[in-house]
Amino acid sequence: MELRDYVRILHKSWVLVLACLLLGIGAAAVYSILVTAKYEATTELYVSVRSGDSAATGDLVQGTNFARQAVTSYVDVVDSAIVLDRVIEQLALDTTSGELAAKVEASSPLNTVLIEIVVTDSDPEAAAEIANAVGSNFADVVVNDLEKPEGEALSLVKIETIQPATVPESASSPNVPLNLALGALVGLAIGIGIAVLRSVLDTRIHSLHDISQITDAPLLGGIALDPDARTRPLIVHADPHNPRAESFRSLRTNLQFVNIEGGPRSFVVSSAGPGEGKTTTTANLAISLAETGASVALIDGDLRLPKVAEYLSIEGGVGLTDVLIGRAELVDVLQKWGRGRLYVLPSGRIPPNPSELLGSAAMATVLATLTEQFDYVLIDAPPLLLVTDAAVISKLAGGAILVAASGATKKQELAGAVRALEAIGSRLLGVVVTMLPTKGPDSYGYGNYTYGVTHDLDDVFDGTGAHERPRSGRA
Repeated sequence: MELRDYVRILHKSWVLVLACLLLGIGAAAVYSILVTAKYEATTELYVSVRSGDSAATGDLVQGTNFARQAVTSYVDVVDSAIVLDRVIEQLALDTTSGELAAKVEASSPLNTVLIEIVVTDSDPEAAAEIANAVGSNFADVVVNDLEKPEGEALSLVKIETIQPATVPESASSPNVPLNLALGALVGLAIGIGIAVLRSVLDTRIHSLHDISQITDAPLLGGIALDPDARTRPLIVHADPHNPRAESFRSLRTNLQFVNIEGGPRSFVVSSAGPGEGKTTTTANLAISLAETGASVALIDGDLRLPKVAEYLSIEGGVGLTDVLIGRAELVDVLQKWGRGRLYVLPSGRIPPNPSELLGSAAMATVLATLTEQFDYVLIDAPPLLLVTDAAVISKLAGGAILVAASGATKKQELAGAVRALEAIGSRLLGVVVTMLPTKGPDSYGYGNYTYGVTHDLDDVFDGTGAHERPRSGRA
């Protein structure tokens, strides 16, 4: 993934990332409140070797070197049982030497004769008392037991306290600022990780950018999500000034540019699966094309689950199937719709063999006739991955337009639909993304994908009939 992909993921999942960040800070705050406060008291000891008044410089150097070497061993004696048992007895502590050793930590800076003893306890006064007691008893054990020569002679090792422990004024732990910072970092990392993982595992199409990763076919446009699409599917007719209606007009403009080579302007509109908005897109595109003065024929080529007649509120009992089996003439079943030059050919009765009818010579004749007499022919076809109907019709038409629903269509499904068209040599003119969110990184502005200003086309028919030939070429 590129940097912009990560930015898009963070933009899209900022609520999740923020929630994880706050949860991390909250967990750190709760931990800091619930954990028992600890206090540290420190005492510092100095280790030296006794020497007489007449000691030579060499003797002093040897004594200092001996003390430095011995200090490393003395550090391990600090929290030994021989020292801590005396501390427990002296302070009358209700604990064992092993438990007390967990509270005591001794260290010595490199190349020094200093020993630093740190005692951690929940009671600041007890921490200071234990630290001083450990220091004095440690010195007594080393000087009078471990390093005492035989006889009455004094030990050559001398240990003195140079910094006694004092009662600490503030707790050493929990470190609230540090805990909150760590909680924020952990929460932020978890939030970003979940957001990236969700994006990687999510195989659905969410934006126009996802389409470009699947096919090189042009992006003809995007249709914003409309919660009321089911109640008013023909938005171009119901609310012409709605931004969603402008999306279809942008699609209309772009469609006029994809066929600049002069081929037949008959387009099959299909999708990978059901419920992606292909019928709504086809109907609104047909209405917007008719707005320019062009003559448009809208064919309901979905002979399995037809919806065009229902959406346009026309009679669909007789239509394409009747023409294909020779029971009706094309001129008799075409129905004019609206004030423009839009004519609709409903599906008619549902046949038992849709694929055979749509791939028949009669269907090729119907398309050839309509393509000759209309500026645009739009065919609403069934989903490509469910049946072969759309692929069959696309061979007879000038090209295919795929509709993909944002947040619903999976990438592998769209890729499968593209391969289905490529396998039979059909021309994929472009992709339309529907149900795009109106807010967020995947949102769509209807003006972003317009190639130019849409101008009304001159009338190309002598009258309003569907079967009169154009005066001068196609729109």
